[in-house]
Amino acid sequence: MKFANIQHEGKSTVAIVEEDNYVRLDELQPWLGEEKLPISTDQLLQSPQIVEKILALWQKLDVERSKLAWSSLENVNWLPSVLNPGKLICIGLNYKKHAEETNMPLPKQPVVFSKFSDSVAAHHGSIPYPKQSKQLDYEAELAIVIGRTASNVSEAEALDYVFGYSCANDLSARDLQMLSGQWLLGKTGEGFAPIGPYLVTADEVPDPNHLHISAQINGKTVQNSNTSDMIFSCREIIAYVSKHFTLRPGDVILTGTPEGVILGQPENQRVWLRPGDEMKISIEGLGTLTNIVGK
Repeated sequence: MKFANIQHEGKSTVAIVEEDNYVRLDELQPWLGEEKLPISTDQLLQSPQIVEKILALWQKLDVERSKLAWSSLENVNWLPSVLNPGKLICIGLNYKKHAEETNMPLPKQPVVFSKFSDSVAAHHGSIPYPKQSKQLDYEAELAIVIGRTASNVSEAEALDYVFGYSCANDLSARDLQMLSGQWLLGKTGEGFAPIGPYLVTADEVPDPNHLHISAQINGKTVQNSNTSDMIFSCREIIAYVSKHFTLRPGDVILTGTPEGVILGQPENQRVWLRPGDEMKISIEGLGTLTNIVGK
């Protein structure tokens, strides 16, 4: 199932998405009695019993779905697919070819850093260009959204703790990132973590390490890879991180980017992002996340 956070009649709500249409979750209220329904994916992530009921009901409705008040996605006001992640964790240098293009050795264990959770941005949102930077870069990434508390879990069980997946863009101000050994300044600017447009439940993604992933800038494909090129799989990442700190429902992990970023190009050929540039991040089965670089 695909969920999306949207604004409907000026209010934040969570919707179920099928193809190019959506229906508000509260449309299911007649079948769920007096059960209070979540108004965002963040609330969904904290309500596993409600999620189970919604998924089960959706399977049973079948013909009745056509009777729901479906609307077109064409004029939707989007919100991030997770509004307020408790933790926004990032994995660096996690694709073999990306490590090679940046002349970095393959890491022996996951490179873990973070962004501030308020750096999330929505599909179709404008990303402010940081005033202190002249080297803004894109990074297409698969986002893992945690659905169960995970502490010291095994690789074999790691994916059992995943609620779902989203497209993400790990925007990076490279000149700020390289100011010191810590990457934070270059990674957590305003809007530097667009995530969306949907939160796709894990049952629709049998193998997160076998998905086509790509990025387009102004219609030109600049990244074109597969999550199978990850050095550390989604299972390995979750297990590794959970051994160092507890993952909780609503935490988001950005799993690294493939080759094709601006930083990976010869220095004299780098053309950094500019105001007005359109970025599209696409992942097989998860949709396309689109953002514009603002001023």
